[in-house]
Amino acid sequence: MKKNSFSMIDENGNEVVYDVLFTFENEETHKNYIVYTDNKVDEVSGNIEVYASTYDPEDEHSKLEAIETDKEWKVIETILETLQEEVQKKNNENNEQ
Repeated sequence: MKKNSFSMIDENGNEVVYDVLFTFENEETHKNYIVYTDNKVDEVSGNIEVYASTYDPEDEHSKLEAIETDKEWKVIETILETLQEEVQKKNNENNEQ
């Protein structure tokens, strides 16, 4: 897996390139997480679609595994919300200049 992007074959046999937004290890679960996007916009919300999985950072060919619990999803959602707030704050500061 490259540091900033990777590709996977989708259910239709097409290669899809994903951009890595961030990775982290959760000290409580002792799992490593990857949050990524294919930059598609959700037609309903208008937001860019974001995905998350667990992975093994020591294995270059690691399989992405599903997030197993609501608690894990909550951690990821909290991080995404915090990052989104920081980006919005920077954008507002830049627009004021």
